Amino acid sequence: MELVLEIEDPGELTKAALRRLADDTDMPADERAHAEGAVTEDTAEALASLVDPFDLVSEVPGVDLAQASWSSEPIDYDPDSPDWDLDEDDVDEDDEDEGADGVS
Repeated sequence: MELVLEIEDPGELTKAALRRLADDTDMPADERAHAEGAVTEDTAEALASLVDPFDLVSEVPGVDLAQASWSSEPIDYDPDSPDWDLDEDDVDEDDEDEGADGVS
């Protein structure tokens, strides 16, 4: 699964993350200070603090989340561009080695 998001207002995202941290009364003060610094400095951290991958798939039948990780990278996204192919990572190496007739 790959997800592309457009962050229209990084400031609002950061504010929402800080509010969520402030509402977490069980978090120790030193951990909270570290988390606040992280979400303030990095938009990806702010998003990660608001979105739980388990919550995204926990009620999907037949799906068991084995591992989740975050990475982010600013890009110029143009869904109409031929350079933007969401399936480019789905090609098996074996398929790449085969010719147009399917023979290696």
